[in-house]
Formats: sequence, structure tokens, C-alpha cells
Amino acid sequence: MAKVLIADSGFTKTDWRLIHSDGSIEQARTAGINPYYQTEEEMQTVIKDLYDQIPDKVAEIYFYGTGCSSGTNREKIARILSKYYSSAKIDVNHDLLAAARSLCGEEPGIACIIGTGTNSCLYDGEKITHNVPSLGWAIADEGGGTYLGKMLVTDYYRKDMPAHLREIFKETFGLTKDKFLTHIYQEPMPGRFLASFAKFIGQHINEPYMHQLVTAGFDTFITKNVMKYEGYDQLPVHFTGSVAYYFNGILRQVAQEKGIFVKHVSEYPIAGLTLFHK
Repeated sequence: MAKVLIADSGFTKTDWRLIHSDGSIEQARTAGINPYYQTEEEMQTVIKDLYDQIPDKVAEIYFYGTGCSSGTNREKIARILSKYYSSAKIDVNHDLLAAARSLCGEEPGIACIIGTGTNSCLYDGEKITHNVPSLGWAIADEGGGTYLGKMLVTDYYRKDMPAHLREIFKETFGLTKDKFLTHIYQEPMPGRFLASFAKFIGQHINEPYMHQLVTAGFDTFITKNVMKYEGYDQLPVHFTGSVAYYFNGILRQVAQEKGIFVKHVSEYPIAGLTLFHK
């Protein structure tokens, strides 16, 4: 078996797996790649970091990433990869196909991503047959880290958060309104910044307010995404992503109340992708 390199690239990080010819697996991690928000020079810096970790000759590269639904973006990433792995066959796909192949394998199902952002699709065991448009963090991404962070911070500044939690939030972040707005409107990666507050939610998830915040986010995601697919109440529904994984108890409860069977919930798609391509 020739060496195969697999990538699962999200907003914040990229997980890499190199499958050697003897079946052994090597791991690497770099910063995330998103062609909608990064220049080719910035993306090339990430791939250079990868090459410093994995300078091997590779026969095939399967890159799955955020922002790769666009043909132009796929070409950009393939071009950068080819600068360092010139002899490799390169296949660039959307992270949604990564989720489907990782979670469903060769079986039909509904695959969902709830991490920093969100997405979903109907998968027939070979290809994606339908996708409810995600529309990104500024408009939708219900239930994801950016969405939950946005709801949390909005409640903080409008004093809809319980007083004792507002005090803890203030002590933890010391974030004035002006400083917050500067992060959102004048600094890069505002979605990633908002998603960083999901950790605070997790640290206080036993608080009724936090539990309800996550419950409402998942309820909205399922209603506006999962329940739009034909057979949603008959097919297995799978989830990947840090928010789905760490709040999977709440996620399963919300889904069950809507008559939806949740099968696999994983933190990252990379393990399932490695099995798919091995």
C-alpha cells in the first residue's frame, strides 16, 4: 500500500494522518485552513508547517476542509499542497463529506457537524444527496460554538444572564463592551473568537441557565436542519464536532424528544476517515 495522507481541517485546527505502506499511522496537527478567510500565503504557511512534520513522499492526499464546497477554493488548496507534495494525487473535498464518510461509512444516514460552526447532509452510503445550507456563523450555524458564544455574550451585556454567572464571566474575561466590539468588527476570525466562549459554557453546564442555552441551540439546529431531510425520523443521525461531543447528553435528549435516533457522536472525524481510507 502506498503512503496516504488524510486531512480534516476545521476553523481552528487541522488533523493529519499519514498511513504508511505497512499500515502504521503517523499523526500531525497544524492550524486550521479556511480559504474564505485566509490568503494563499497564510494557507501556505500552514502546509509548510505540515511539511516540516511530515516530509515524506506521499502517493495520495485526501484533504477535507471547511470552505471547500467551492471549486475555486478546492483548486487553491490543491495548488498549495502540490508545491510540497508534487508527486501526490490530490483530492480536496468539503468537510461535510468527511463527516458523512467518517460517521456513516457506506451506510445511508444523516451526518451533522456541530463544532465551531455547523452543517448537515443526507448521505446515501456513497455520496451526499441533499444539504440544508449552513449559511455560516454570521447568519445561522445554530447550536455551534460561535452561535452559543454569541447568545452567551449577548445575554451578558443585556443582563439576561443570572447575576452570579455575570460576575464569574466578568472576573474571567474582563471584557468591556468596546473591547468586545473591537474583536468582532476590527480583528480577524470573529467567529473563532465567539466560539472560544463555549469552554466557559462547558465549565458551568450544570447551571440551569447554561443547560437551557445549549438545549435551545440544539433544538434550533435539529428543527432547522435535521428535520428538513426526508426520513429524518427513520434514518440514523450522526454528529461530529467538539460541541456535539462534549454536550452529547443534552443533544441526545433533545433529539429523542423529537423522535430522532442519534447513533454515533464523535469529537473529530479523523479516526473514521482513517478507517474509511485505510
